[in-house]
Amino acid sequence: MNDLLFIRHAETDIAGTFCGQSDPPINAAGRIQIAKLLQELHGETISAVYTSDLQRAVATGAAIAERFGVACVRRSGLREIDFGGWEGMTWDEIEASDPVYAQQWLDAFPSVPAPQGESVEAFEARVSAEVVHLQQPCDAGTLVVVTHAGVMRAVLRNVCGVGDDVAWQMTEEYCCVFRCDSVGRFLGEAVP
Repeated sequence: MNDLLFIRHAETDIAGTFCGQSDPPINAAGRIQIAKLLQELHGETISAVYTSDLQRAVATGAAIAERFGVACVRRSGLREIDFGGWEGMTWDEIEASDPVYAQQWLDAFPSVPAPQGESVEAFEARVSAEVVHLQQPCDAGTLVVVTHAGVMRAVLRNVCGVGDDVAWQMTEEYCCVFRCDSVGRFLGEAVP
């Protein structure tokens, strides 16, 4: 059985916005975060890296795969939720552009999607399908999954049984890490 090491991608220049399926590259701070992450992972035995196909995750995952000499597999199912018309906007911009819908979204979350966006139900079903795929036995070692905060929160809540507030806190930082086993038991935030 393989452990799954979930890692949030490195920072981009549109940090602080609704950056779901927008595709910005990592920035200078993100490159520093990746270097630090690689140092933290030095004691791991990694058998493969799976990554969202968005470039901020690919850059993070490719650096890990290169360091450990393993394959880096891109999976579109590991993408962040699609925020539709809110992509690239700050919450202040969203409230200013459509205060009525913004309040409806807050009041009814998670049952109301962003305008032209992906529903939380569809997003979580997509993430669950990816987790099932990742839980298949493979070569000895840890599987690294480089993805997005929303994906990690969905896994923590729906697979590992972690509360919503804790899941949010655990995934706030870029390049944050948590580990679970192949049956979804949460094993901790830190890497050895």
